[in-house]
Amino acid sequence: MFHRNLLVDPAYSVVVRTMHHPAAAQLAELRPVVACDDLYERFEEFEDVYEAIADRVADYMAVGATIYAVPGSPMVGEFAVKKLLGRFPDAEVIPAESFVDAVLARMGYDPLDRGLRVINGHDLPHPLALDAPTIIGHLDRPEILADVSAALSRVLPEGARVTVLANLGADDESVVTVPVDEVPADVAGFRTSMFIDTDPAGLFGLVGVGRRLRAECPWDRSQTHHTLLRHLLEETYELVEAISRLPDDDEEIDYVAYDAVEDELGDVLLQVLFHAVIASEKGVFDIDDVASRLQEKLVRRHPHVFGDVEVEDAAEVAANWEQIKRQERGDEEPESLLDGVPAGLPALERAEALQRRAAKVGFDWETPEQIVEVLRQEVEELEAALVDDADAVSELGDVVFTAVNLLRRLGVTGEEALRRANARFEERFRAMEAEGPLEGLTLEEMDARWQAAKEKLGRSVG
Repeated sequence: MFHRNLLVDPAYSVVVRTMHHPAAAQLAELRPVVACDDLYERFEEFEDVYEAIADRVADYMAVGATIYAVPGSPMVGEFAVKKLLGRFPDAEVIPAESFVDAVLARMGYDPLDRGLRVINGHDLPHPLALDAPTIIGHLDRPEILADVSAALSRVLPEGARVTVLANLGADDESVVTVPVDEVPADVAGFRTSMFIDTDPAGLFGLVGVGRRLRAECPWDRSQTHHTLLRHLLEETYELVEAISRLPDDDEEIDYVAYDAVEDELGDVLLQVLFHAVIASEKGVFDIDDVASRLQEKLVRRHPHVFGDVEVEDAAEVAANWEQIKRQERGDEEPESLLDGVPAGLPALERAEALQRRAAKVGFDWETPEQIVEVLRQEVEELEAALVDDADAVSELGDVVFTAVNLLRRLGVTGEEALRRANARFEERFRAMEAEGPLEGLTLEEMDARWQAAKEKLGRSVG
């Protein structure tokens, strides 16, 4: 009663955030009020709206005692209140029931049971973590409700149902439970929220599935770090293959190719998860520890982003990265610039890494044309070795090493270039086979088919 009497006390000016609430309409029948709905129409960004509301309330406070009244709790979803408290930290805040309380009461859910997430529909987190029952508020416009439903559809299991609640406590109250991809857009409004209570989804759901597989699947339960290693390599190479099929043009989007990349990324992520689950069973670390350690490492190694270090270009970023890595390991200054290049790398990748290290001190050719000339010289030495029955393998290795250097200067990895060449060879050879059996043809006849395939297909692959 005290609060009600305070609201109708003529000694106070009353500013209400919106008239789109039954309580605001009732209050306006009892006394003059100043609404802020016009500010929502004046500004496009909500941040500007909240700042303007705070300005309006501050203007009234400069004249006399003022109450800023909101529909619900002033501390839940009322961003202008936060701005006002920043300006007037001694202002009194009177608690009230929030839309969260109304949703929980209507759904009959106790948040201490399995936890609770409360999310702003205008600012969905990425990734969208649904590891507990969740309330999504601020579903005030049809496009916002549609965007939220689409985001949930990508995370929740197919057929998952959600509850949309509108105008709770009013005569036109609406509560509907529907599949997430069938949420009606016309229920959006200033007092519309959504309640989701499904099994954990997204990353959290994946972790739960991984743990259950280890507990209940005989094959998964029998795996170790060592037995899974082969699968990690296989899945990684399949991911590399899928990425290699993406268009070179960053502006072009091949949705079919990206679908394959998404699928293969999931398979690699599963391998990472399984290694973390096995480690957690041994009491060593779990997936959260892996993520936290990576987060700390990324922050530590990017002081130009998370600190006050200034850098001029990507090369300086890379140099700082290597220096920070050495500090983390407690390494002394390396005896050689080539120290730290893993010996276990595939040979093509290690050749590229060694060349990059050497290039840091300027031990590199200035132009691709210079490398082409060196490549010619290496081929001549290879030809001479074949004639003289010398060590042709070593000379061929020099040819490959020089070719890798040229690829590096062209911005292409040896792996990528060879994959493209493999794809071109496969397409052209299959085109030769399509013209009829190859068995029994002379080399000249097969070469003729090869040239015809080249002319027909061009360099379409890769």
